[in-house]
Amino acid sequence: MKLFLKGERCFTDKCAVERRNYPPGQHGQGRQKMTEYGKQLREKQKVRRLYGVLEHQFRRYFEEADRRKGVTGENLLQILECRLDNVVYRMGFAVSRAQARQLVRHGHILVNGRKVDIPSYQVKAGDTVTVREKSRNIAFIHEALQALESRGAPRWIEVDPKAFQGVVKELPQRDDVTIPIEEHLIVELYSK
Repeated sequence: MKLFLKGERCFTDKCAVERRNYPPGQHGQGRQKMTEYGKQLREKQKVRRLYGVLEHQFRRYFEEADRRKGVTGENLLQILECRLDNVVYRMGFAVSRAQARQLVRHGHILVNGRKVDIPSYQVKAGDTVTVREKSRNIAFIHEALQALESRGAPRWIEVDPKAFQGVVKELPQRDDVTIPIEEHLIVELYSK
């Protein structure tokens, strides 16, 4: 499945999933029936890889989502979407989540006027995310903002590209996550 980990490359014909949609190796094109556990594990690994989260941290996110009121799977996706590196990616300051993570880690991002260099920082509704004044001339930020014009920002985020700033209007809902994720499989996997 296409996870859009390589930024703009995934939107072109050079994407590996487009060229060869089967596993590598001599036996990659053989058909294997996936078990129920295999489907659940594959879904969990897909979401982990998509958001760039390690196993232990993902487990803690699941436990936090389980403690919150509401549907556990939707809470989990909301926690992952509210990570600062993901919000920077969604605002269009980076072409991939990995690039957004690096921007945050190197101190180029301000939240409510204060420097935050922790990619897992949980952004709340009403927070303002800004690119630091000294960092606004970085070339790939300008390229990413141009790509945002074609991609568009989600409805829960308001972006002002001229001011290099965005505001989280509200917390994301399940409808705002456009990636095909079956979160119920992840909940079933951890509920065993």
